[in-house]
Amino acid sequence: MNINSHTDSNETLESNDVSGSEAFGLTPEQYRRKMQRRKEVQKQRLDQASPEKGLIIVHTGNGKGKTTAALGMVLRSLGHGYSVAIVQFIKGAWEPAEKAALQHWTSPAPGETPQLEFHAMGEGFTWETQDRERDIEKAKAAWEKALEFIHNPDFRLVLLDEINVALKLGYLDVQDVLAGLEQKPELSHVILTGRGAPAGLIERADLVTEMTLVKHPFREQGIKAQPGIEF
Repeated sequence: MNINSHTDSNETLESNDVSGSEAFGLTPEQYRRKMQRRKEVQKQRLDQASPEKGLIIVHTGNGKGKTTAALGMVLRSLGHGYSVAIVQFIKGAWEPAEKAALQHWTSPAPGETPQLEFHAMGEGFTWETQDRERDIEKAKAAWEKALEFIHNPDFRLVLLDEINVALKLGYLDVQDVLAGLEQKPELSHVILTGRGAPAGLIERADLVTEMTLVKHPFREQGIKAQPGIEF
C-alpha cells in the first residue's frame, strides 16, 4: 500500500478524529491510548481494502475548484510516470495557462512520446458562441476524441474537463457517456468535471465531490476573473 493510500484513507476518518476541545481535556497518556486505538482501526480498514481499481471520478457543484482539483490528480499521475490525457469540452477558445504549465509533458524531446495529451476542443462559453448546433458538434467531436483515450490502456488517467456542462445542456447523451465509460480498462481512471452532473453519472461514479459555493469575489465584490486564480 503506497503512502497516498494511507493519506486518502486518513481523510475519511477526519470525522472520527479528536477535536481540539476533546484533546485539550485528555492527559498525554489518554491521548496516546486514543491515538493508538485509532491507528489500529485504520490498519484494519487498510488491510481489508482492495489494492487497486480504476475509478470514475466526478467533480461537480457550483463552487470553484473542480478543474483545479482534477489537475492536482493529473500532476500526481504524471509524477508517477503514467500517461495522461486531458480533453476540454467547453473551454478552448483561449489558450489556458494550464496548457502552458504542462508543456514539459506535452512537448517531449524529438523521438519521444508525450506523456500528456492535451486537447482543448470547445470554442468558449455558450453565451460567447451563441450557436447551439455548432456547440453540439464540437461536444460530440470532443467525446469521440475522449473515447480514443478512455479505451486505450496506455493512458492511466483521462480528464474530461467541463463534460458535465455538455451533458447538462443536452450536447451529449448521458447514456452514451456511461456506455463509453463502461469500456475503459480495469485500472484506468476517468475524471469528469463541471457543474450539473446528471444523476445517472453520479450514481455510476466511484468518487463524487461537490464543490459548494459559499462566497465568490465576482458575486460579492464585482471582481473580475484574474490570471493565476481563474485562468
